[in-house]
Order: sequence, then structure tokens, then C-alpha cells
Amino acid sequence: MTSRPDWPYYFMDIAERVAQRSTCPRRAVGAVIVKQKRILATGYNGAPSGMDHCVDVGCLMVDDHCVRTLHAEQNAIIQAAQFGVSTEGAEIYSTSSPCLSCAKMIINAGVEKVWYTEGYPDETAFRFLKEAGVAVEQIDTGITASAESGTDETALSPGEGN
Repeated sequence: MTSRPDWPYYFMDIAERVAQRSTCPRRAVGAVIVKQKRILATGYNGAPSGMDHCVDVGCLMVDDHCVRTLHAEQNAIIQAAQFGVSTEGAEIYSTSSPCLSCAKMIINAGVEKVWYTEGYPDETAFRFLKEAGVAVEQIDTGITASAESGTDETALSPGEGN
């Protein structure tokens, strides 16, 4: 019998699958909001509902950022709000660490922990999350994960965790 993945790897694997729905040709990101080991909402980066996607009409670049799309974390939080699902006390799994705008939404949504695989170069986002008491942990879906928030959390290896 094969071993079952630990919860962080399980949810990150789902976030990676969600990222495959991305409509951004520059970077595919997926996010999953989880509470008590149950999925509340998912999101991927793409244009607002009913609008043209970057893959169809191109990116709308302003200051080296595409402004046509919403980020995966934003879409997951919006999806929860649309369906009246509270994110208070939840965790978010994202294939990328959040930008500052997403970090602020995560804080106000009451999310308690951010898990991510790839880093995004936004130190201010990390500073805001830490100041707000949101735990942040990078996870390597290959073999290990390491704490990113300066906490005393230990690295996870497959077979460890909750």
C-alpha cells in the first residue's frame, strides 16, 4: 500500500491542479482555502467573470504587471464571499507567495496561515502578514518544506504533519 500524503501536501497538490485553470500566459497560480481539513473555496489567476482572458486577447500591462487578471488568492476569497462561506480561522494554500494586495485581503479575511511553494518577491507582503499574526510557511512539494515567517516551525517531510 502506498503512503497517504500529509495534509499540507494534499492541499498543495490540489492548488497545483487548480493553477492549471489559469488564463494568464505569464504565470499560472492556484489557491485553495481550507478550514478543519475541508476545502472552502478555490481560485486561480484570470480575468474577472465575463471578461476576455489574457490567453485570448493578451495581457494588459501597467508598470510591468498585468492588470487584466485577479490573483488566485483574491479569486478564492471572492468565491468564499459569494457563497457566504466564512474564511475566519482558515488556511490558504497557494502555488505562489502572496503579493501585498493579496496579503492584505488574506489578513482581513481572517485567514490564519499561508502555505506556498514558489516565492514572489514582495517582502512588504511578508512583513504585513507577520505583523498581523498570520503564519507563513513555504512547502517544497518535492521533499521538504521550511518555515518562512521566522517562527520555530520545523521543516516538513512527507510522512510528517497532522
